[in-house]
Amino acid sequence: MTSTTATKQARLFKALMHPIRIKILDILREGEACVCHIEAVLGLRQAYVSQQLAVLRKSGLITDRRDGSNIYYRITQPEILAILDLAQTIVGEDTSAETITALCSCPRCTTISRTRGEASYD
Repeated sequence: MTSTTATKQARLFKALMHPIRIKILDILREGEACVCHIEAVLGLRQAYVSQQLAVLRKSGLITDRRDGSNIYYRITQPEILAILDLAQTIVGEDTSAETITALCSCPRCTTISRTRGEASYD
């Protein structure tokens, strides 16, 4: 292994060294999500969530796209999910999928809630 490879691997693990960033990746496991949805699921302030998203974006693990006033994030390196799953197995935690249900007022979430017959914010 070259020194450059080891450095890149260290940067990857550094990006994963925060529980909130791991939770964000777990939210994005289900697909693209807007910042307001991530905030709603985590119950955290927008500024804090944005800081963690910036670290993940800088590491190349996620990317964003703007749709009007909303910014949506998605995983660019799906292989990272295998690493997270392996880590979960190693620490011996329950590996059953946690259902995340949180609604925000973005167009995507309100469309999903209408499709599922749930309450929307209209």
